[in-house]
Amino acid sequence: MNSAAPFLRLKFSTVVDAYGKLEALSGRVAITEVLASLLRETPKAELPMLVYLTQGKLRPDYEGVELGIAEKFAIRALTTASGLPVEAVKRSYVEAGDIGTAAEKLLEEGRQNHLSSEPLTLRRVYDALFDISQISGSGSIESKLRELVSLLSDSSPKEAKYILRTAMGELRLGVADFTILDACAVAILGGKEHRKVLERAYNVTSDLGHVVQLAAEKGLSGVEGVRVQVGKPIRPMLAERLSTAAEILEKMGGDVVAEYKLDGERAQIHKDGAKVEIFSRRLEKITATYPDVAEYAVKYVKSRRAILEGEVVAVNTETGEYFPFQELMHRRRKHGVQEAMQQYPVAVNFFDVMFSEGEDLTGEPYTARRTELERIVQVTDFTRPVPALRTKSAEEIERYMEEAISEGGEGLMVKDPRAKYTAGARGFGWIKLKREYRSELTDTIDLAIVGAYHGRGRRAGAYGAYLLAAYDQKRGCFPTISKIGTGFSDEDLERFPKLLKPYESSVKPPNVESMLVPDVWYRPKVVIETIASEITLSPIHPAGMDSIRKGSGLALRFPKFTGKVRDEKGPEDATTVKEIVEMYNLQKKRIKEN
Repeated sequence: MNSAAPFLRLKFSTVVDAYGKLEALSGRVAITEVLASLLRETPKAELPMLVYLTQGKLRPDYEGVELGIAEKFAIRALTTASGLPVEAVKRSYVEAGDIGTAAEKLLEEGRQNHLSSEPLTLRRVYDALFDISQISGSGSIESKLRELVSLLSDSSPKEAKYILRTAMGELRLGVADFTILDACAVAILGGKEHRKVLERAYNVTSDLGHVVQLAAEKGLSGVEGVRVQVGKPIRPMLAERLSTAAEILEKMGGDVVAEYKLDGERAQIHKDGAKVEIFSRRLEKITATYPDVAEYAVKYVKSRRAILEGEVVAVNTETGEYFPFQELMHRRRKHGVQEAMQQYPVAVNFFDVMFSEGEDLTGEPYTARRTELERIVQVTDFTRPVPALRTKSAEEIERYMEEAISEGGEGLMVKDPRAKYTAGARGFGWIKLKREYRSELTDTIDLAIVGAYHGRGRRAGAYGAYLLAAYDQKRGCFPTISKIGTGFSDEDLERFPKLLKPYESSVKPPNVESMLVPDVWYRPKVVIETIASEITLSPIHPAGMDSIRKGSGLALRFPKFTGKVRDEKGPEDATTVKEIVEMYNLQKKRIKEN
């Protein structure tokens, strides 16, 4: 590890040279080696900056720091920095399909004799981008533009490529968080065997930059000492899917706890006395959206310092009935929060506690956490531990699922009584069991909108259909899986173009894979929930290409929009290609059995 003195600065050219190598590689071992080498060259004080930029961000997600640079703004900045006509910049962008590649090409052509007065450093680039993210108010657009143009003017063509990609949130290195952890284990702690320790520290702090810097400054013992902290969100535990109660019982050893799976928004609630912070499934801070939930935590959670998880559900205060998820989304607004609280009151069904009165409970079995949850959560009209049933019977599970559905739920979350809270991991400690639709599929699928088609007839002047993509975790891209045009209300048809407008792209986004060409492209940001009759093999959709049959991908048959825009999910939270392949195989199994 480089123990460089604090005044030394890593040249940004060193960073982009490594990024260029990463972009050309596909093997995880080779990528890890390049990252490890870069970490060794980086001064300890600058490691968080390097890690955040390599993640494609400026700070941990829960701090909510975003650049917010749109395509038109990036084109304008590049036009000013290059001195070329805007038409030439737009043409180059369309030809390249990527603003970074266009910037590199244009600046190489226009700067044959250009010499920057001083080489850019990692710190200069990071600080400038961070400053841009903090500019707001009157004249903010011009101020941001000046800052970005100044940075581009002092950069080499290759540096400009990655600066603009970072600014637009499209770095495209194909580097996953866990690859950075692998590189940290090798470069800083001396071997891959230490990766698990780093991973746990990341999962309980959600701050990869902090974990890497801690490893550099305090070594293995420092990382091992990381504990759950109130105020730092824990990366959520995730569930697997199985299709029947009998399968779940067999998988979990015959003894399970079934909880209602409600149709709301998952929230992680951090209480420190009278101070409460609430985080979404994506670890974004949503306290301002649910000030009433914060108030409930102060009043009705007996533990003075605690971290709990619950499902926030819109509720009819006169009948106690729960409303569907789309009603809850009216709460997602920046203004008129007090009015929204009155119009759309919520209740919280708490389903886990990870920390209580100074004790980290993530290593405790589910039964111990449930006992503590029931001890500290007061049952009121707006708060309760989520209803749960311990059973060894498939018939009881099925009956309990029908009960959950009749009370406004989606089905059940079935849990292993012995399971620890495995932060950041998807496993069979929790298994989703949802109601069967009159179709081959037994679960909904969350997909990102990547394109739209102009409507005809009654839908003329609006979009008639959308192009949807799953998320390929291995390659960090979004291959298409379906077009969808059913299930949309007139209200949906009116609001979707406005919802999608900020993400419109004049070219196919570089992280989208598609053989189809829609009328309008969108950067994958908006996620919607769909159902379908089945998953089929497809020669025109690249999702799962070659995974079932050579030359075929997977597609949805008769897809339908359920009415839910998954505002609480980012594009990387969309249903993965791996999950789609597993669902296809489960579907084939059921067909054979029938």
